[in-house]
Amino acid sequence: MLRLPDRKSRDELYRQLGNHIWLDNAATTLPPSDLLKDVASDLGSNLYANPHSNSKPSKDTEDKIEEIRRRILQFFGANTEEWDVVFVANTTAAIKLLVECFCDYAASKKKGFRLGYHSDSHTSLVGARELATQHDCFLEDSDVDTWIEDLARDDRSWAQLNLLAYPGQSNMTGRRLPTHWPTSVRQRCHRSNVYTLLDAAALASTSPLNLSDTSRSPDFVAVSILKIFGSPHLGALIVQKQAAEPLSARRYFGGGTVDMVITIGDSWHKKKSNSLHDALEYGTLPIQDIIAVGHAIKCYESLFGERPMSRIAHTTSHLAKMMADELSRLKHANHRPVIQSYSMLEDGIYKSQSQGPIIAFNVLRPDGSLVAYSEVESLAEEKKINLRTGSLCNPGGLAKSLHWGPDELRQAYNCLGHRCSDPTPIIGNKATGVVRVSLGALSVESDVTAFIDFVKKTFVTRRKDGIAQACAQSATGDYCLICTVPSL
Repeated sequence: MLRLPDRKSRDELYRQLGNHIWLDNAATTLPPSDLLKDVASDLGSNLYANPHSNSKPSKDTEDKIEEIRRRILQFFGANTEEWDVVFVANTTAAIKLLVECFCDYAASKKKGFRLGYHSDSHTSLVGARELATQHDCFLEDSDVDTWIEDLARDDRSWAQLNLLAYPGQSNMTGRRLPTHWPTSVRQRCHRSNVYTLLDAAALASTSPLNLSDTSRSPDFVAVSILKIFGSPHLGALIVQKQAAEPLSARRYFGGGTVDMVITIGDSWHKKKSNSLHDALEYGTLPIQDIIAVGHAIKCYESLFGERPMSRIAHTTSHLAKMMADELSRLKHANHRPVIQSYSMLEDGIYKSQSQGPIIAFNVLRPDGSLVAYSEVESLAEEKKINLRTGSLCNPGGLAKSLHWGPDELRQAYNCLGHRCSDPTPIIGNKATGVVRVSLGALSVESDVTAFIDFVKKTFVTRRKDGIAQACAQSATGDYCLICTVPSL
């Protein structure tokens, strides 16, 4: 059970929460107050300098950064002889860096670059298709297996560079995707031109990521340090050294990544070759953020034990199951469901093996029509309940879960003014997004019960004197807001 057993003890460790209920952990969890205090104390009492200089503080800083690099790999069970860490701003930056490297490498070999990506991918992964010469989107998990088999049988695939990219967990629904694809690629595609990229931003935030077995691990892993610890604002591209060749041909170079540059009389340069990260970390590193990672790992080990992510996974699974079970039981006075869930519930039951601590849903009225997700968010905010609504930067998950076709989405955009950043919540009796609640390291049972109480009191109808009575919002006309939206 929780090391943070109740709200009082939790709130002492997350003092910035105040009386807020934080259910937006998939966007980012919050940092423990002591973590921020420890980082400030360290930075205020030690002299850290740009490692590109030759002073003693610079050299000490470089040693500290390399130590933290090793600690990150240890945190993910990765051997430093087999893996390297490239620091980036966030997961999006990690994906962008990798794909740009693939484009440059393919061009240098006069090959095409083919990207296969899962439909449940975050927008940042979908965007990589614009740089590929060919791309395939997989609607179902089985489509990935078929793609791998087709590559294994097609001799023409040797003439191109192939990348299979997929999320470990849907950031929208919390569904966890299969883990066998890297192994399948290595077993079926006996070539050096098929690689795998795991977007672990959502998965690693509440679950241990074990990279100890390179034969079963992806070639590349994009992670968000921010989503795991709440601070610092940093990401990383974790690379299997045996798969690093496509990252060696990136044409752009910046300060700190080259051993020699000629500008007058010739255009020539030579990149650093001591390590992969030396050639890819451009400019001055975010020194203070990297220093903070060491404190973040130490803080989590202090709070949650030697294997902090295993403890967090256990706790968040328990809380998510509690949340899912309670939501699925909610009925209106006419016995119709209050919640339409899009997360992986088998017969209404939460299964932690295939589902992360995220629940995506919409609220239904007694007649089965939708309550606008924006209205749910607004009412929750009044109670200081923080959650997320909308399309959640997951276009494929949205289209599949809410049954939107491409022509319908284009019409919503062109004719009705619907935008991800300025949405029309309901169009033609169809939701354009969802409500998402997500648990994290700081979550406790009182957060779950408070949210369930909010839903019960705000949206569930009940009978009084033999008459079905809706909650207070129905009397204000709020339920009628979506009726004015034109249909397609």
